[in-house]
Amino acid sequence: MARILGFSGRIAFDPSQPYGTPRKLLDVSRIQALGWKATTSLEEGIARSYRWFLENRPGH
Repeated sequence: MARILGFSGRIAFDPSQPYGTPRKLLDVSRIQALGWKATTSLEEGIARSYRWFLENRPGH
């Protein structure tokens, strides 16, 4: 996210805070068995979503 958004600051984590949402894994084996395959990487998907947001945000 930092690279995609051009953030050059420091990211700090506070270990005294709760861990947040429990880890959830998506199992795509059933849809892959039907022949589906992802054509967009996670990084590219985030970048495209961010560009869309910048182009479509209210007032801009």
